Amino acid sequence: MGRTLQNTMVNLGLQNACDEAIYQLGLDLEELEEIEEDAGLGNGGLGRLAACFLDSMATLGLAAYGYGIRYEFGIFNQKIVNGWQVEEADDWLRYGNPWEKARPEYMLPVHFYGRVEHTPDGVKWLDTQVVLAMPYDTPVPGYKNNTVNTMRLWSAKAPNDFKLQDFNVGDYIEAVLDRNLAENISRVLYPNDNFFEGKELRLKQEYFVVAATLQDIIRRFKSSKFGCRDPVRTCFETFPDKVAIQLNDTHPALSIPELMRILVDVEKVDWDKAWEITKKTCAYTNHTVLPEALERWPVSMFEKLLPRHLEIIYAINQRHLDHVAALFPGDVDRLRRMSVIEEGDCKRINMAHLCVIGSHAVNGVARIHSEIVKQSVFKDFYELEPEKFQNKTNGITPRRWLLLCNPGLADTIVEKIGEEFLTDLSQLKKLLPLVSDEVFIRDVAKVKQENKLKFSAFLEKEYKVKINPSSMFDVHVKRIHEYKRQLLNCLHVVTLYNRIKRDPAKAFVPRTVMIGGKAAPGYHMAKLIIKLVTSIGDVVNHDPVVGDRLKVIFLENYRVSLAEKVIPAADLSQQISTAGTEASGTGNMKFMLNGALTIGTMDGANVEMVEEAGAENLFIFGLRVEDVEALDRKGYNAREYYDHLPELKQAVDQISSGSFSPKEPDCFKDIVNMLMHHDRFKVFADYEAYMQCQAQVDQLYRNPKEWTKKVIRNIACSGKFSSDRTITEYAREIWGVEPSDLQIPPPNIPRD
Repeated sequence: MGRTLQNTMVNLGLQNACDEAIYQLGLDLEELEEIEEDAGLGNGGLGRLAACFLDSMATLGLAAYGYGIRYEFGIFNQKIVNGWQVEEADDWLRYGNPWEKARPEYMLPVHFYGRVEHTPDGVKWLDTQVVLAMPYDTPVPGYKNNTVNTMRLWSAKAPNDFKLQDFNVGDYIEAVLDRNLAENISRVLYPNDNFFEGKELRLKQEYFVVAATLQDIIRRFKSSKFGCRDPVRTCFETFPDKVAIQLNDTHPALSIPELMRILVDVEKVDWDKAWEITKKTCAYTNHTVLPEALERWPVSMFEKLLPRHLEIIYAINQRHLDHVAALFPGDVDRLRRMSVIEEGDCKRINMAHLCVIGSHAVNGVARIHSEIVKQSVFKDFYELEPEKFQNKTNGITPRRWLLLCNPGLADTIVEKIGEEFLTDLSQLKKLLPLVSDEVFIRDVAKVKQENKLKFSAFLEKEYKVKINPSSMFDVHVKRIHEYKRQLLNCLHVVTLYNRIKRDPAKAFVPRTVMIGGKAAPGYHMAKLIIKLVTSIGDVVNHDPVVGDRLKVIFLENYRVSLAEKVIPAADLSQQISTAGTEASGTGNMKFMLNGALTIGTMDGANVEMVEEAGAENLFIFGLRVEDVEALDRKGYNAREYYDHLPELKQAVDQISSGSFSPKEPDCFKDIVNMLMHHDRFKVFADYEAYMQCQAQVDQLYRNPKEWTKKVIRNIACSGKFSSDRTITEYAREIWGVEPSDLQIPPPNIPRD
């Protein structure tokens, strides 16, 4: 979620008033804003997408709730020590959180473990351990429409009789200390992005948020009128008309068996009716096609932790497979491929299959990704029910990602086309006639230069690094992952360095290359990539021959509040994942809206950015999805590229031989070995095209006016990438509700 203070002032239309009031008290509002901690309750794009969605849902007047876990410790703080990432606990609640309100009156029990008994009057889940879920509500204000929605986060509490109900427990002290075991559920965010780690505590977290949320949803459904806590509705026929549950990836997949358990076991709805209600209520968004990211939980873990849910999943799967077998008689391989249960040495539950079967709509997050979902990941399911599959291209909120983080650019745009674009971003198209307007070109360039100066000052103050503010700010910020190919960027930097060394008299376009992002603590290769970036920086930044023509900065502790500073200052946005691996990306959209040009592959939403702005206004290079597939069939041989591209060979040899790690010559042997022998993401295959593309970037940057014209075209064509557009599509095509741009009357005006 990042910080809340400035966002609240912006959405309430109070920023200028507060600014003035604080100034009159002799204080600086910006200084105050810098004190607030980021709420970092998710890993990367997926968590931030949810935050943008909450802003858009409130702005579009939708009655929507965001549910999640109130982690005591969010994503770790990243320190760089001797060039290596070191993790520090994110104690974000240390000084309290003024934006949340605990709601103990809505506390709910969540059950774990126990056993299942089938009795004449239905199924009973007995002898469970109970953990209480305490809700904390954070307001989510819409943009100037007097709507305030709720984000409800659950915190785990031990019941007061925890471990004390076991009569005979002599050790009262020990029992009270054991309360921690229950409360550990909401202690810490698992810091993996695009990677599944099958830990029991993580499964507990997933069930915890699901069980608490579903009880809350059903309580609200049963209450007839506002403020009434007594159940009124008992018939669930209308449930899907009143409630839509959107599953943000498979992490809340247990919503499907949990809703079935409540309907069948508790509310005594018959199975087929319950299944119809569940399917109509749930919809699933897929966020990744990487196999290592798919959740596949061991059946043995379910058996112990959630025995009734395991039975329900088996029953769902049995009916599903019966249906498939009837349509494709004798096709046993299809049954194996489509089963929720994966057989093998360790039987596993495929949560993505459960989500597809239990939802009425399945969507990817960019057109190319949604096609891959249909043609490969869920191909069998698409053949079964093609009408279920949709696309919903991601978006970002223009309030935080333009108005809040880049007021200079926002003002420049408002001067020309008014303020309406902030809630209808497609209106940025009105800037197209101004693409050759000398004054506008100058104003846009001036805002960018001011943002660069401000960010330079920030880097100097916080990190004691001096950079050349007239250099090209080349920015690559996102989680560190092999598929995102920070290594391809490194090879470009090393090659650039070698060219400067080879011909120091030549005129080079000065660049400041900034790379930032967190690596999962257990991801060895990602941590090594960070060390490589910092090591290249140590050499390049202290070479007198280079001077200020090339600088390499690792941006420490990349998070929302740092993104809000660096993105408005960027000239070049790097979006260079191997085609077919980045589901959408959303950073790409933020840079586009803030006046950076994109160098990227035909992957994720980059494809649609090209479609909106025109290929001539982005720097597109490299293999397309078809080329990657063809190369896979042929067999990717890294050595071929290494042998035929002398500059690539030189760069790789330098990294290998310790030119960038003289004290530890084989520091990067694992990186080089991976690149040469088992690189799933084909870094070398795109190296030559990337270098040529970067040369075109340099060439255009030498002509500031032409560069700025392309910037204006990009901004003018970024309207599609508002999360308002995304949410409008979800609302109409999946949830069956209509957004509204009506302002509800403010609280000081009496209602009719």
